[in-house]
Amino acid sequence: MLPNSEEIPFSALIDEQNYNISSLESEIRADRYSALLLKHFHRWLLDEQHYEALEAGRLAAGADYFLREFLVGARRQNIFSATAEQLRQFGGNWYIINNLEPNIAELEPMLLGAARFYAYTIEQNLTHSETATAFCTAAEQLDFYRQRIETFNQLVDDGYSAWDQACPLR
Repeated sequence: MLPNSEEIPFSALIDEQNYNISSLESEIRADRYSALLLKHFHRWLLDEQHYEALEAGRLAAGADYFLREFLVGARRQNIFSATAEQLRQFGGNWYIINNLEPNIAELEPMLLGAARFYAYTIEQNLTHSETATAFCTAAEQLDFYRQRIETFNQLVDDGYSAWDQACPLR
């Protein structure tokens, strides 16, 4: 059984081993710990980075979708082993095919939130600055993601295979 959120110390939330997924229980733990860590991230955005409340919430919610839906839920992957290439796969493929009406206005805070989250992990000594820089670079490629959404919406006949190969999930 997993402990209540009040019983989980911050040191457990930043322990990379708690995000390894090998069973349903470990996936539930990784999801719960991710949600709690994202609350700390949100507080960091407000207190340390001085974001307005609405923008901090938007970025934290965006990071939440990337971490919990894509990495933990779909990929069953440790959030601390994610790469900028996976953010690109998320925004350029997975998000598009898993949403009814993919659009850049919805995707942008997910990308930027994920990039800010990995900047936060530097402050917690969980990742290297190169990781955060790569995430930031991947998140800023909005024209790429916009083009991927537009070309997906224009697919006809058997065009999906070529579209998928331009930014595969593998």
